[in-house]
Parts: sequence; structure tokens; C-alpha cells
Amino acid sequence: MKLTILGGGGFRVPLVYGALLTDHGEGRVTDVVLHDLDDGRLRAVARVLAEQAAAVPDAPRVTATTDLDEALRGADFVFSAIRVGGLEGRANDERVALEQGVLGQETVGAGGIAYGLRTVPVAVDIARRAARLAPDAWVINFTNPAGLVTEAMSRHLGDRVIGICDSPVGLGRRIARVLGADPKQAWIDYVGLNHLGWVRGLRIAGRDELPRLLAAPDLLGSFEEGKLFGVDWLQSLGAIPNEYLHYYYFNRETVRAYQQAGKTRGAFLADQQARFYEEMRDPGAAALAAWDRTRAEREATYMAENRESAGAGERDAEDLSGGYEKVALALMRAIARDERTTLILNVRNQGALSVLDADAVIEVPCLVDSGGAHPVAVAPLPEHATGLVCAVKGVEREVLAAAGSGSRATAVKAFALHPLVDSVNIARKLVEGYTDVHPGLAYLK
Repeated sequence: MKLTILGGGGFRVPLVYGALLTDHGEGRVTDVVLHDLDDGRLRAVARVLAEQAAAVPDAPRVTATTDLDEALRGADFVFSAIRVGGLEGRANDERVALEQGVLGQETVGAGGIAYGLRTVPVAVDIARRAARLAPDAWVINFTNPAGLVTEAMSRHLGDRVIGICDSPVGLGRRIARVLGADPKQAWIDYVGLNHLGWVRGLRIAGRDELPRLLAAPDLLGSFEEGKLFGVDWLQSLGAIPNEYLHYYYFNRETVRAYQQAGKTRGAFLADQQARFYEEMRDPGAAALAAWDRTRAEREATYMAENRESAGAGERDAEDLSGGYEKVALALMRAIARDERTTLILNVRNQGALSVLDADAVIEVPCLVDSGGAHPVAVAPLPEHATGLVCAVKGVEREVLAAAGSGSRATAVKAFALHPLVDSVNIARKLVEGYTDVHPGLAYLK
């Protein structure tokens, strides 16, 4: 089975390959094709993968190419993990927003809109090519903003594109762990959009154990979300929000922490990864050791500003191991082998969440089999959450409209309508600032 990874020179690709190395069953991936526009990054990542595979006799064969059509042709699965504009683009997303006093995070608020505006046209081109060159392939989207990009691609690939994220999985795992339960045996009632969802229940043997957690302050304050949001706020919500909702519930504190930080997250990662790829230019460097060292630092500093503003302290060791690659492998196995499973995924709504239309991509539990991912119908959200989901989905639709039409006015509208921007004048300044620094937004007229 052939797996193509778009963005194959990306830093997190070894996580995916490491997961593939654990799969020795029938129908497993035997060929991995890495595609990237940067040949140097491809070579660096290929070296890491070669060291990973050294002791695995049946390791999938790895090839690399800068030719997109060649990479797509004949693929059974396509992982889309691109970063349009690179980490320099992410750093500019953050900087331009913070200069206007609003959040510049990669997927949330102004930064997420800017990232979406320059990514959607590229993702749509990939979707069209995949439909032509690999019509039977399943496209698994890692590219952020994951929900928005998956919806853009679904307009050309239908339900054959599925978005994944490790945030809901990590959240469910932490809740189950605190409750002393096996995460694999738990049903997680999670609903929302990507990076905008809530766990409303966690059922074990048919019994919802979340009320027990919410009623126990010591337990509730013992894990990442309890430290981040505070026990009182979680009890008020009656649910456990995705960590990214910290940007909404504590927006002023977070923006202030980001403004006071010596370096934005994107700038930090750009410098960090530049050192890694530079080190890989030395043919004698130990590639896997260098990658492991860089990854450990990356994970330990994840959402550091949010945790600092909340006084949440350092991340727990159990939360430093990633997870999105495990979701991707489970998804592929379920489809390729009909190993039926339940995963929280980004898929077209199809009536699962009644407040949104059928084509809106949402993040909910899905039953997965050889026919793909089938969203499970979920109960309505409370009014405050419904309002937020509808507002952000409305912004996503404006981003898609702007990307499709090239309308600068529609781009301004997308920024202005976002709850974390809430100013037409600031929206205009953001569009001006982003078009000044991003060549990929030159299409906005």
C-alpha cells in the first residue's frame, strides 16, 4: 500500500513513520513517498527515517520527490501536512496580529485567518490533483487550520478527505487517566469545530463519569485543562473545553502574555528547526538523535504563554509524546482493513450537529470502517457554545469565499466578524499588514 506525505520535509514526519514501523500486519503501508518543495528538507527528514528503520527488517520503503503529480499518482492514502509560507509565515502571522493588539495564534483568531487565506488556494489545487491522479485515495488532512482546510478540500473530494487532530484525543486520554479508566474503553462525548470543542461526557461501561470529575476539585485541578482553565470555570461550564478555548476564555491575559514574550511561538520554532536542518547538512551528524532532542524541546514549550498566564506550570511528562500520528494510523487501518473503530475526526456534518448545515466540517466522534468516517449524531450544544461555533464557522465560510473569489473586501469581513478581532478598522489594518508580508496573499484585490 502506498502512502504519500505532502510536506514530507516537515519536522513531524518522523512521528508518522515511527507509527508505521509498529505496524506489521497484512495490508500495511509498504511504500512511503515524501513530497516537498524543499529538496534539502526532504533529504534531512529521509536521513532521520533511515535511522528509524535501521533495526526494522520490514520497514516501509521511502522515496522522495519534489514533483507533486508524481507523488500523488497511484497513492492509496495521502497525508496533507503542508505549511504554506513556512514557519517564517507563521511568525509573521503572529507578529502582525500582536501589533494590532489581537491574537496571532496559528489556528485561532487573526493568525488562523491569515494562515487559512494563503493555505486554502494551495489545498484546493492539491484536492483537484488528487481527484484526478488518485481518485480512489483517501486524503487525510493534517494541515492547519485543520477544519477550514478540510472543508475546502471536501468541496472537491467529498467524504474522501478526513481531517485529524490530536487535541481531542489527548484531552480524552487525560480525563480518563485522572478517573482511573482505560482511555481505550471510554466513549468521549466531544463536539465542536477543530480547536473549538468540548468534552461533555466520558462514558465507561455505559456510565457517564464526567460528573464525578467535575464534583471533585482535587481531581479536576490535577491535569492540564484543570490547571489551564481553573477548577471554578470548568465547574461553571459543566464540561471540559479543548485547550485552544483558553484563547477565547482568557483572551486578554493570553494576548498580553504573547506581547510580553521575548519571541513568538512561530519565531521560536523557526529558529529551532533552522538549527536542526542546518545540523543535517553535516553528513556525519546523528540525524535521529538531533531530531529527538529538538522534538523534546518543542513539545515541552507547547502553549507556554497560556500556561504562564494561568500559572499552570510545566506540562506533565505523559503529555509530551504527541499523538496525531497514532490517530492517523488507526484511521488508515480502519479504512484499509475494515478494522472498525471510533475516532474523533474532522468530517462533513451530514446532520450530526443540527445547528450547522450538512457540508460544514465539524469535529465529532466518528464510526470508521472501510467506507470511511461516519459522524455520530450529537446532542445540541448549550447556547453559549452554539453561538461561538456558529460565529467561527461563519468566519471560516468568509475565508473560503475570499480565497475562492480573491475579494479583499471579503477577507476584511472574515477578520472583522471573528470574536477575537471584533473591529472593522482593525480588520482592515490586519489585511493590509498581512498582504504586505505574505506574497501568497497577492491574489486579494
